Amino acid sequence: MHSPPKASWTIRIVCAAAVFAAIAGAFIGSGAMGGTPIAEAADGRLGADSTLLAPGTGAFSIWSLVYLGLVVYAIWQLTPRAARSDTQRRIRPLAAGSAVLNALWIGVVQVGWLGASVVVMLFLLAVLARIFVLMRPHIEHPAERWIMALTFGPYLGWVSVATVANIAAWLTARGVGDGAEWATPLACVLAVIAALIGALTVVYSSGRIAAALAMVWGIAWIGVGRGDGGLESMPVSVTAYSAATALLLFALVAAARRRVYPAATSASEVAA
Repeated sequence: MHSPPKASWTIRIVCAAAVFAAIAGAFIGSGAMGGTPIAEAADGRLGADSTLLAPGTGAFSIWSLVYLGLVVYAIWQLTPRAARSDTQRRIRPLAAGSAVLNALWIGVVQVGWLGASVVVMLFLLAVLARIFVLMRPHIEHPAERWIMALTFGPYLGWVSVATVANIAAWLTARGVGDGAEWATPLACVLAVIAALIGALTVVYSSGRIAAALAMVWGIAWIGVGRGDGGLESMPVSVTAYSAATALLLFALVAAARRRVYPAATSASEVAA
């Protein structure tokens, strides 16, 4: 049997360059290189106390994990084994695209284009969702399996929560729901929906939980933000904590079941 052809150096280098460009953009977005911190850009609409669905400040530390995973992936996908991977042949352009969109999002927020940031974030979410779908077939090599799970799982999970927060910030900036009685119940419903989406990622991936755990993190930090920040809401805080806890328990049970019944899980993936 012939081994699959190697991906060209061009696409591998482009992918790595896109990732490192995104990381450079993140430094600018943090204010470390003269840029305006994201929490202060766009008139502070993306700050921790800007909307009922804004995660507390500590939530954003997960970007360090995401970027670390992307660096590992960018370097690993240059290797000969990754160059011959059919999975990477399909995912590598999407990974590069996600990095470009990440940097673009920071750029449009820096100039205060909140509506454009929502569009970019939705495209980023769609790209990451596509990567997640392509990851579903069983990956034979353990290193590839772990690198993909620990890079794009948290990336998808966090961006899912961040998209909800981004949309809420844009709507608030346009005066939608500002002070309305239905704003709090809607925020509670959206927190629950976010947890349900996290549960669906667990079911769809037959028990893989990296994306769901990142969503647990983001939803829980919404609870933190509404419990002790400048925009307090006990109903939203309690709902977010409850939704995050329920999702965490569901994910842990699914992971345990995967360990106990690995053969059944693999069979279901092959059948799909």
